[in-house]
Parts: sequence; C-alpha cells; structure tokens
Amino acid sequence: MKYALEERRIWFKGKIIPVHQAVIPALAPTAQFGLNVFEGIPCYWNEQEKQLYAFRLNDHYRRLFQSAEILQIDCPYSKEELQQALVDVIKANEFDENISVRQTLFVDGFGSWGSEGPVEMFVAPIPRNKTSAEYNKKGLRLCVSSWKRNSEKAMPPKIKCGANYINSRYGQREALQKGFDTCLFLNEFGTVSEGPGSCFFMIKNQTLITPALTDAVLESITRDSLMTIAKDLGYGVEECSIKPEELFTADEAFLCGSAMELTPVTCIDQYTLKTHAISEQLHKVYVEAAKGMAEKYTSWVTPIY
Repeated sequence: MKYALEERRIWFKGKIIPVHQAVIPALAPTAQFGLNVFEGIPCYWNEQEKQLYAFRLNDHYRRLFQSAEILQIDCPYSKEELQQALVDVIKANEFDENISVRQTLFVDGFGSWGSEGPVEMFVAPIPRNKTSAEYNKKGLRLCVSSWKRNSEKAMPPKIKCGANYINSRYGQREALQKGFDTCLFLNEFGTVSEGPGSCFFMIKNQTLITPALTDAVLESITRDSLMTIAKDLGYGVEECSIKPEELFTADEAFLCGSAMELTPVTCIDQYTLKTHAISEQLHKVYVEAAKGMAEKYTSWVTPIY
C-alpha cells in the first residue's frame, strides 16, 4: 500500500483524490436519508503470482444495478466504467494485500428522499484488517436479537441500501451491550433471517441449512459461493425456514459475507458450539478460490494488475 490509511486515494466523482478531500454536501439525500446503494467487493492478494484478484466482480455489479433499479435511482455508469474505476483506484494505491472495496452510488445535490438524482459515485478501498472488529474475529458469540429484520414489504433486505443498515445497527448495538459479538435477526414471521450484514448457516448431520431467500435475507454472493463449494465437496445443502428452537440442535454454525468471509459461531445465546471442522474446511476452499488458487473456480476471479 503506497499511502497511509488516512491519506489513501479514493475514486470520487470521476477523479482519484486523497480520501479527506472527498466531500459530500450535508444536505445531500445520501447524507440526510441514506439514499445510496453499494457493494463491498473483496479483493485477495496472491503472493505467489503477485496478483490481486477481485472476487465475483460481475455478480457484485449485477446486484448493484438491481439495487439501484429497485430503489429507483438513475445509474449513469456502465459495468465497464464501474470496473475501470475500481481498477484505477486500486492501482493508484498500489495495494499488495487483501482489501475490501466499497463502491457506492449515491444521490447528491439538494433534493429529498424522493429524488432520483443526481447520482454520483465513490470507490473506496481499505485493507481488510482495518474493517470492523466483528469482521476480523476467529469466532463469534451470537445472540438472537429482540429486534426483527426489515420486512420484505417495507424495506427489502435484498437491496444493499445505506438506509437499510440502520436496522442492523439496532441489533448490533444490543448484542454488544449484552456482551456478545453480534446478533441474529428473526424475520416478521418469527423464523431466522440473518446477521447484521451477514448470512447465517447451521450445519447438522453433514448438511448446510440456511434461510431461504424469501426469509428476508440479502441475495448474498458469499452465501451462493459457499453453497456451491459445499455441494462440490459432497455436503448436503438445504434452503428453508429455520425456527429459533432449531438453532440449538446445530452441530456447527457460521456467519458469512463479503467482509466477514466465513466466521464460525462459537455460541448462540448460551448454547455452545464446540466443533467447527466443516466450517473451517469450507473457509479454506473459499479463500483459495478467492485468491485464484482453485482451478474449479477461476471464473470467479478478475485480475487487477
């Protein structure tokens, strides 16, 4: 990395500038109402090849366009322009380590929550070890939140919109105050949904079980990747509604996401999970795939340099 964290370069409104120079008006809809959509794009350094790989880039951009369309904000960029901005800012920082890249379309100007534009963009890379604390732990102590996940009929969790993450804040703050690392939300129907910015899996009898996409969860790229890897390794995979009491029958459990990768759950409320063998195996293959080291999954990675 060429610059100190506080001086790193970001792509902002068509220019690559020091991060502290990227200024958004206080009255812009993105600042007042969280009117933005974004992707957190993981990129992995392959030391042997001296190459940085972006993981499932096309899928991230597909989801970004979908979020913008559902939220009804106008995206002025093509997929090729999105990718070029990401590549340019990574090269400007000369990253040679694992990073996470926040690519955000935001509503600028002086409109209201009903505005469609003007839409601008920033692309901000950061070393993975500088992201949130819960994304850098080896195991997570989890509580079931008293807060419910956003309803699909109110603020669909499938949209990666800044405003949606206030729901995650309620659950995360509650978990920390109770002495846990993070939480697990139930949906409006009382079945398991997801964590604050991460999807949930439990493992029982060699089968991965995860809430269905209709259970108020993000259409997670990491979730999809791990389901594919698990099937390829010969494990069963089930997408179905999970009742809260079923959590305490799990052999293993983990949370996953672009920032979190796969992190084993060591306890749910006061129920301790003592084994993580399958979770660790899945994580190992996932990281190998993300670094371009697994021939079966080379279509998932895009070289930056």
